[in-house]
Amino acid sequence: MVNESMLSSNLRKHLSFLFGMSMLLVSCDSSVVYEENIKIENNAWSSEKPLVFQANIKDTTVGHNVYINLRNASHYPFSNIFIFMNTTLPNGQLDRDTLEIMLASKDGKWLGNGLGDIWDNRILFKRNVSFPMPGEYRFELIQAMRLDPLPGIMDGGIPN
Repeated sequence: MVNESMLSSNLRKHLSFLFGMSMLLVSCDSSVVYEENIKIENNAWSSEKPLVFQANIKDTTVGHNVYINLRNASHYPFSNIFIFMNTTLPNGQLDRDTLEIMLASKDGKWLGNGLGDIWDNRILFKRNVSFPMPGEYRFELIQAMRLDPLPGIMDGGIPN
C-alpha cells in the first residue's frame, strides 16, 4: 500500500525531472543564449537571498526575448508576485525593473503548466532586447512581497 507522503514525494521527483527536461529542450534551441533555474531553499524565498544569474552575451546585433521562469506550489498564498529585476551591464551600469507577475486568474485558477500542486510559469519580461555591449551580464531576481520569507515559491530562473 502506498502512503500519501510517498506518492507526493514521487510526484515531486517526477515533476522536477520533467521541468529539468523541458528546460534542457528549450536550451537546445539555437536562439537560446542562456538558461538557468535556481531551486529556492525550503520553498520559502527570502528577499535577502536574490536569485543571481550571470550570462556572457557575445552578439549585440540580435534581439532576444527575455523570460522569467517561476515555479510555485498550490499553497502559495497570493495570486501575484512582485519581483525586482536588477540587471548589471559589463560596464557596471545597474538597471532595475519592478514587475508584477500574475500566477493565478481572477477566479483563483493557477496559471502556467501544472500537475498536482506544482505550477510552472514562463513569463515574457522583455521582447526583442538588444544588449548594448558584449560581455558578462548579471541578473538578479529579488522577491518584493511584504511577506518575507515568501512561502510556496520553489524555483526561479532566466531563460533567454
